[in-house]
Amino acid sequence: MNDPRQRAVALAYDERERRTAGAPRVVAKGAGLVAEQIIERARAAGVPVHVSRDLTALLAQVEIDQRIPPALYAAVAEVLAWAYQLRAQAASMKEKGKPWA
Repeated sequence: MNDPRQRAVALAYDERERRTAGAPRVVAKGAGLVAEQIIERARAAGVPVHVSRDLTALLAQVEIDQRIPPALYAAVAEVLAWAYQLRAQAASMKEKGKPWA
């Protein structure tokens, strides 16, 4: 599935640093095969993968190890809220002994 147009950006955000460090950081980004590897590693680690070409294009402009700019805070906050909700649902299903689909 090597699509040279595919792009991916990985973010890192530590809630414990929220008060001191602030915004999430870009920790990986790439296109084509690199993008596929970023997505594959995220899924293997149980990290939710959100698809948004527009947001990816904006985040791809941020240098590796740099924090996202304030203009992207709201959009990234929505993605983080989505990811946290997915994790909470998965944990709830696990507690109930139901497989996560």
